[in-house]
Amino acid sequence: MIATQFQGAFSDNALKFLVIYLIVERDFPGDVRDRFILLVGALFALPFIFFSLVGGYLADRYSKRSVTISTKIFELGVMIFAFVSLAIGNLPMEAASVFLISTQGALFGPSKYGLLPELLPAKELSWGNGVIELGTFIAAITATMSAGFLAGAFRGRQVWSGAILLALTLIGLVLSFGISRVPAANPARKFRANPFADLGGQIRIIAQDRILGWAVAGNTYLWFLAALLQFVIVVYGHDVLQVDETQISYLQAAVGIGIGVGSLIAGYVSFGEIEYGLVPLGALGMTVFGFLVSRSDLGL
Repeated sequence: MIATQFQGAFSDNALKFLVIYLIVERDFPGDVRDRFILLVGALFALPFIFFSLVGGYLADRYSKRSVTISTKIFELGVMIFAFVSLAIGNLPMEAASVFLISTQGALFGPSKYGLLPELLPAKELSWGNGVIELGTFIAAITATMSAGFLAGAFRGRQVWSGAILLALTLIGLVLSFGISRVPAANPARKFRANPFADLGGQIRIIAQDRILGWAVAGNTYLWFLAALLQFVIVVYGHDVLQVDETQISYLQAAVGIGIGVGSLIAGYVSFGEIEYGLVPLGALGMTVFGFLVSRSDLGL
């Protein structure tokens, strides 16, 4: 499962940043370029809003292993579409492929995290979460750096980038068949056509559990800052530092390294328990260091 997740996170991020770097190198006017970059970011984020609850339904209604394999087959179709779009250099199609690959990630996500409690004993759950988060961010780091390399190495020949991503997806599909078989958690669950129909109920459940509420708030804060930094770094590297795509990817990697290492450390310092006290501690750290980064007078 970890290997399958690693490939999926790598391919998702590699495709997203490759499209962003291709936008940067097209020499659009600054305001147009920035709008396109934000559009790609929105196309990557929106599926997690629209389809995560559908992914949760699938993870309950069917075996999470079956959902994983099915979403990997869907990813294969998306990568074929991305391969064609990169080969012909069609920006709208490239942007659409980012939306589609993110849709796959949104449908897969609940099964990915839901598999851990079914595969690991309770005392190893924190450790497992730390390992899978570390793997996710190592994948994101290497994907970001690889996207910078692909953008430069295959400039004008992005068909090869598409071929590499397609080959990786095939490998991920094969790996997914090695996930342990698990039964469906709730095979009687009914599908609701309106994916937001359960949203109010889910929010009420979160609100009634103080610890769960803080965990959701902390996770939301983490991803908000991470997403903000990702897109700011692209523009900052190109306009202020005036470096190429490969060097911009090194800056992106620093963000992922910090999150990945922190995830692994959190898994170990929990000592076999779910340590909620790490949530406010992590939020405080992000706030303080985020403030320090913003202070140009400190020479940072």
